[in-house]
Formats: sequence, C-alpha cells, structure tokens
Amino acid sequence: MSDEKTGLHQFAEDFRQEIINACETGDEEGDSFREDAFTRLMIETLVDAGELEDGHVCYHSARGIKVNGYNIQEDEGRLDLFVSFCTQEVPPATVGKTDVETAFKRLIGFLGKAFKSYHQSIEEASCVFDIAQLIYSLRDQLTRVRLFLFTDGLTTLQVKQNQEKDGRIYSFHIWDIQRTFRCISSGQKREAIEIDFAAQYGLAIPCLTMPRTSADYNACLVILPGEILYKLYAEYGSRLLERNVRSFLQARGKVNKGIRKTILDEPERFLAYNNGISATAEAVKFVQLPDGSQGIAWIRDLQIVNGGQTTASIYHAVRRDKADVSSLYVQAKLTIVDQAKIDEIVPLISRYANNQNKVSDADFSANDPFHIKVEELSRTVWAPAVDGTQRQTKWFYERARGQYLDAKNRELSSAKQKAFTVTQPTSQKFTKTDLAKYENTWDQLPHVVSLGAQKSFCKFTDRLAARGGFDVDETYFKRLVAKAILFKRAEKLVQDEQFGGYRANIVTYTLAYLAHKTAQCIDLDKIWREQRISAVLQDAIRVTSRKIHQIIVDPPAGGNVTEWCKKEACWRKVRELEVELPPELEEALIQEQAVPRQIDQGIEGPDLADQQLIEHVAKISADTWFQISSWAKETSNLQPWQRSLAVSLGRLAATNKSPSLKQAVQGSKILEEAERLGFRLTISTL
Repeated sequence: MSDEKTGLHQFAEDFRQEIINACETGDEEGDSFREDAFTRLMIETLVDAGELEDGHVCYHSARGIKVNGYNIQEDEGRLDLFVSFCTQEVPPATVGKTDVETAFKRLIGFLGKAFKSYHQSIEEASCVFDIAQLIYSLRDQLTRVRLFLFTDGLTTLQVKQNQEKDGRIYSFHIWDIQRTFRCISSGQKREAIEIDFAAQYGLAIPCLTMPRTSADYNACLVILPGEILYKLYAEYGSRLLERNVRSFLQARGKVNKGIRKTILDEPERFLAYNNGISATAEAVKFVQLPDGSQGIAWIRDLQIVNGGQTTASIYHAVRRDKADVSSLYVQAKLTIVDQAKIDEIVPLISRYANNQNKVSDADFSANDPFHIKVEELSRTVWAPAVDGTQRQTKWFYERARGQYLDAKNRELSSAKQKAFTVTQPTSQKFTKTDLAKYENTWDQLPHVVSLGAQKSFCKFTDRLAARGGFDVDETYFKRLVAKAILFKRAEKLVQDEQFGGYRANIVTYTLAYLAHKTAQCIDLDKIWREQRISAVLQDAIRVTSRKIHQIIVDPPAGGNVTEWCKKEACWRKVRELEVELPPELEEALIQEQAVPRQIDQGIEGPDLADQQLIEHVAKISADTWFQISSWAKETSNLQPWQRSLAVSLGRLAATNKSPSLKQAVQGSKILEEAERLGFRLTISTL
C-alpha cells in the first residue's frame, strides 16, 4: 500500500472516530446524529481551509429533497447549500456518479421548493423553516448559488460543470474524503486558485515586468479591465482576499462611498483617482502579445492583499447598480512569490500595503500571544482525576486545524497513539472558535454567538484587542476549561429536552442568562476540580432553557427565529425573564468579590455615571444590606446569589470600602427588586 493511501485511510479513520465521539458525547441531535456531526466537521474543515466563510448545520429530508446545511452571504448575493453522503466506512467506500447526481438533485429539489414558499408547509419550530423562509425572502437578490456535496467516500465524479438558470449561476463543489485529506495534508490549508485568462476570459492581461533583482520574488505592473476584476470576484469571491488582513466593510466609510461614486459617475477616470490594488501570486505564465509586449496568460494562487474594498465595490456596483465598467481600469502591482517564502513575505506585503485605512491589531490575530499561551498551557496542565481513578487527562487546545491529529500521528506506535487518546481524548479537544463561543457566552453576548462560529470569533478577537493584552495564566486556563465543561454539559441537557431545533441558540442564551442572573458567580474553580457541574446547576440549566426556548421561537411579528437570535433585542427580552431558579443554586455560587476576571475587565475605568452609581450604592448602610438579606431569606423573594451579594455589600459598608462597578450595578438592581417586592425599610433610609 502506498504512503498516500495509508495516510488517507488513517485520516478517514480519524475522521470517523471524531464523528462517533461527537455523537457519544451528545454534541449532535436530530434525525441523523452522525450525518450532522459529519456535516459540522466538514464545515469547520473547509472554513479553516478558506473554502467557506461559515456554515450552519440544518438537516432536513423529505421525498425528493434533502439539505444538511447552509450559509448566506447577503452582500455578495450568494447562497451556499450543503448535502452530505456519509458512509462511515474505512477504507473509504466508492461513491458512484449516480449517487453524486442524486445527492445534487435532491439538494436542488429543496432549493426549488424553498423558492416557492416551502416554509409555509414546514413546522415553524424546526431549523429548516428558517433557512427555507430566508431563501424565499432573498430569492430576488441571490445571483450565485454554490452547491456542495460532502462525503467520506471516494467519488468517481470529480467535476460538475456550472449551470445558469433564471439569472443565477449554479456551481457544484464535490468534497470527498480524498480531496479533504489532500487539502489538509498539503500544508497549504486551501486549494490555490488557478486562472487561465485566455481560456476563461478570452484574453491575456498586459503587464510590465520589473528587472529580476531578488531571488525570492518577482514583480510586474498590470492594468486590469474592470470587467475582468468583476468576473474574478463573481467567480471566486472572498477566496481572492484570504491573505488580506481585513474584510470588505460595505459601502459605508468615506473611502468606499468615494469608490462607488467614481464607478457610477466617472468610470473612465477610475484609474486616475484610485490607488489601485496590490496582489500576490505563486506562479505566473507570461506570453508575448501581438504588439510585442508581455501579457499574463495564466496565474496560480492569485491573492488581493490590498484593494479588497476596491474589488468588492466594483462587484457590488455592477450587481446592485447595474454599473457599466467597460471603460473602467484598475492598476495592480503583482508580486510573484516563491512558494517556500509565501507565508513569510505575503503577510508583510499585506500589512505594509494596508496603510490607507487604519488596521487594528485584531486583524492580525492568527498568531496572537493569547492563543499561543492557551495552547502552551493545554499541553502542560493536567486535569484532576475523577470517578475514583488515578488517571489524569489534558484538555487539548487546537489553535490551528489539524494540530490534534498531527500530535497523535507523531506517536510512532499504535500503543503510544492509544495512550495519547486516553490522556487527551477528543471529547476534551476545543478550537479557537469554541473558545470564543465559551467566552462570549460567559460575558453575556449570546446574540454574538448566534451570528456563527467565525463572526463570533472575530468579535471576540476585537474585544481581546480592545483589552490591550490579557495575561493568560494557569488560573485563567482552568476557568476556561470549566466554561467548556459547563457548555458541553449544557448542550447535552438541552438536547435531552427535545425542543426540536435551535439547540445552539438555546444553550448560549441559557448560559448567558445564568451568568447574568448570578453576576457570574458560578464557581468555575469547583467545576475544574470536579470536572463536572453540580446537579443543582444542571437543574437550573433545564429550567432556564425551557423559558429561553419560549422566547426565541416567538420572534416579533412572526419573524425568522435564527435571525431573531442574532439581534441584541432578543437578548434584552431574555434578560427580562423571571425564572424561578432552584433555591439550592447557592451551593454552586461563589461570593461576588471572588468572581474570576473576564476578558473585558479593565478595558477602561468607570465613567462619571458609573462613579455616581458606585457612590450611591456605597451610601447604603451595612445594617440595611443585612436586613435585605435576612428579609429575602425569610420570604424567598430574592435569588440566593442576590442574598449573598447583599451580605458582601454589607461587609464592604461595615469596613468603609467601596464596591466594584459590577457590585454596584448588581446592588442597584437588588434595591430596585426589593422595593418592587415590598421591602420598604431600605428605601425609606435612602
């Protein structure tokens, strides 16, 4: 057996085991546990590879139709739909042409029904209702549809030609286990774009080459026709911008509005007014043009590292405003970089070229010291032994896709590989998007988590940059793992409730609500020590999730549930809930002053209003706070954590110490709640 085939079989087995583990630990739900787990894993893999921006698992199957997931890029007028063909066989089974065609036919069947108001015949509580409704509402805006087939088998059909129908371009993308394996194992993380200008667009692009003065790069100046740049972006989209440090911000800033105005009003002057773009490539084929000059006939791995706004603005002006760009030209500096130097040189070109608009440090987060430190700690910190055993384990932080399998496969014998999975089980692996999900949920941003894994991670990165550096130590890592344990257990508990859909949204909103109501007093250190959450906390999650479910499946004006969960208004409505939590929840809480520091803590000091609030709460006497606590205990009118916090505030008052901003905010809420529920003594003493 060849080395490649051996590697493929090992990769397929690792893939299979990861899917099995996801199902056994309760990470999936629905009609097809393993198919959902497989779809989710493929989405994560292709997002890391740069083939997808994001994706959502949404399984639905009926007569003649099937869909496993989706993603919508409204700004680009593009819909991605996924269908999975999961065999769970190793060595990989053969997936014939008929199977491929049937899978695409069922996916297209779903899309056709969605265009014809299929959502009206679907149960509103199901996740497929949302995607069907969204497709229907956007049917006139969608100009490109990408259809993806995911399979863990080996397809005999590798390529399926694009189609055009009703003004939309349909492209077909087949990702079998071998293509996935090669994409990951190539070390490039993505399939490079190859463009044959002569074959695809009927012309070579004129250029002026520089004298070769460097061993590791070459360069040339290019004048790109606007129509070609538009077609390139229409075909490849954000894949052209993978090495750009920032994404297109839409036509909102002054720069973008100016670009759009020139495109619409004076396209022939665009070359004079615009600074042009900077691009890189791995390889270029030069040809001699009829007039004796040079041109570019073929290019590999074209990347626009500066000028993403220019490129996307031209695309949107043509698509939305029907702009005529036949007289528009864009200047481009093209740097051809040797493959061995791409990862070293291209990021620097991107950073130095992006100086027209401010670029924050958050845009360069791939190797942020925060993530590196979390990774280092995950390799050295042992979790406590549980269930009466002496065996300790580790929580493996996968900063980059594939690190876990790489680490496992570096063990030379099967016995050592087995020992690796025992000490670092896949159930205790988490990624950077998981980390962002845990932190954003704990910091009460469930609407951000609901945006999807990648957008949630970007928001977390922005907050991390605003923090101005965060000291990652062993205590932080242990509490991070505690949040992971909390989140993973909540997923299982919510799954057991059998709500029928929206589990991801229910989980993040439930835990965010509990973090809010307990002032983040859940004892993370105890969760780390025990590697589990308490029975009373599990009861609180169950009770809360039922109330949360009622809120999120009832959006205003009968709107889309998925979109409703992404709005801050949804979180505001959830925060207003009055959930009767188990009185014993106090056992799982800690005193307010011991609450672990958060990512956002210390970004900036209290403003004038905050300081006035602190002073207001500090004026309340110790005796009053103690009376509130006693009254609340006797009447059960306040939550246990509120009674504990009242005692803490009383102790601070007794020692003439001021509360923190967080204590002041929660203390003020306790005063309001006590007054509302009939406690008059405190109010009369203010």
